[in-house]
Amino acid sequence: MRSLFPVTDQTPARGPEGRGRAAPADDRAPGRGDDRAPGRGGDRAPDRGDDRAHGRGGEPAPAPADDREWSLDELADRYAYPETDRPVLRANMVSTLDGAAMHDGRSQPISCPTDMRIFGTLRGLADAVVVGAETVRQEGYRPARARDAFAERRAAAGQGPAPAIAVISASLDLDFSLPLFTEPLVPTLLLTGAAASAERRAAAEKAGARVLIAGEGRTVEPGQVVDVLAEQGLKRLLTEGGPTLLGQFVAADVLDELCLTVSPMLAAGDARRIAGGPRMTLPERFSLASVLEEDGFLFTRYRRP
Repeated sequence: MRSLFPVTDQTPARGPEGRGRAAPADDRAPGRGDDRAPGRGGDRAPDRGDDRAHGRGGEPAPAPADDREWSLDELADRYAYPETDRPVLRANMVSTLDGAAMHDGRSQPISCPTDMRIFGTLRGLADAVVVGAETVRQEGYRPARARDAFAERRAAAGQGPAPAIAVISASLDLDFSLPLFTEPLVPTLLLTGAAASAERRAAAEKAGARVLIAGEGRTVEPGQVVDVLAEQGLKRLLTEGGPTLLGQFVAADVLDELCLTVSPMLAAGDARRIAGGPRMTLPERFSLASVLEEDGFLFTRYRRP
C-alpha cells in the first residue's frame, strides 16, 4: 500500500506531461499474505504483533518506507482521532466508481482485504460504533470484540477493551436474541425516541441492552445522538451507516470526518449511494486529509475544514 496524500518520498513523481511515475520494480515489496478478512460488519482484521505505539493526535503519520502491507499500528497512527474535548463523529463507507454503496444489499462484494483491515482499525480506535437498525439486520452485525492489536493503545486512551455498538432505531423492531444483544463484551446501546414502545424498551433491557433517549416523540434526532453518547463518555464516534443514517448525520451538520474507500468496480443497477435522506440546501465541502492506494482501491479520509 502506498501513501498518495499527504505527499511523501513514496508518492509517485509526476513526469513532464503530468503522468504519475511508478517506483522501480526492485523497490517494491511482495504482496500481502493469506490473512484475508471477511465481510464488513464482522470486525475480523488480523491482529498485529507487539509493535505497539501511541497515536499522534490525528495528524497523518509518515508513510512506511515501501509499497507493502501496512501494520495495524501504522494504520492506527494514520487514522488516529484528533485530540479534542468535543465529540468527533467519523463515518466509514465504501463506494464503487459509479457510486454504489453495496451490491445485492451488502457492502462486502465491493470491499477488499485492506478495506477490512482499515475497517477493523477504525473500530479499534472508536469509543462507540453507531449504526442504523436496517444495517444491523442486513449485515448481520455482531458485538465488537477485544483486539490484542489495540489493547495497549485503548488502555492509554482510557478506553474499554472494545467499542460499544450503538444502534439507532425508532421502532426498536430488532431481534433481541441475536448475539449483538446477548453476548456483547460491552453492553449494546439502543438510541430511540422518547415515545418508543414501552414493551419494546423493556424487551431490549431484559436482553441486556441499554436504552438511551435521543429524540422527542418517536423519532431519533441525529444531533442528539452525538450529544447523548458524549454524555456517556463516548466521544470518539464511528458510524458505518447505512446510507439513510449517514444522510441524516450529514443533513444535521454533525459529521466531522468521512473515511471513504473507492472501489475500482462498476455495479450499475439501482444500488444506493453512501448517503441518502434529506437534501442539503447547499453541498458542504470537506478537506482532503489522506489518500492511500492498493490494488486500485483508494482509501481516502476527508475532514470538516
